[in-house]
Amino acid sequence: MKTKFLILITVAMNMIGTALSISHMVGAPGGSWDLQTNYSQWISRIRFTTSDELHFLYPTTMYNVVEVSKAGHDRCNASNPIAKFSTGTDVVSLAATGTRYFICSFPGHCVAGMKVQVNVKSKIVRTVQRCRGTGNRRRCQSKTVPSSAAAAGVYHSVVARLSVAAVVVGLTLFF
Repeated sequence: MKTKFLILITVAMNMIGTALSISHMVGAPGGSWDLQTNYSQWISRIRFTTSDELHFLYPTTMYNVVEVSKAGHDRCNASNPIAKFSTGTDVVSLAATGTRYFICSFPGHCVAGMKVQVNVKSKIVRTVQRCRGTGNRRRCQSKTVPSSAAAAGVYHSVVARLSVAAVVVGLTLFF
């Protein structure tokens, strides 16, 4: 009976964790981790926040993923890696704010553009200022808006609540 309870708690925690994060397929929707994808263009459309995940999909015979420092990224040098990935279905958790750098260490791939810089922001709200006019006629308005992930969190919180409800029902049925 205790084993069933522990399994249900573990499943519930995984469901809640998944519900509160956003998974980003690197290069999607038009590509993947490959030489054809324009990663600067791909990255420009996304706001990465803490607890998000990066999913790298690629054939292991052709590519890999290496997390490097800024210098390693800028020079396409993987000699001092932070982490190496080579499963072809790698998932990288973005647990903290800051900038992360990923390259492919196969010869010539990084230089050909197979590298990505991910700026991870906090999920908290941000202030947006919009101004109109010029000089003395300039008028500005500030508006506080949630980050894209925080806005998505509204939907995810519903999913999390439903997950908890499902676990409670499951516990009731088991006991």
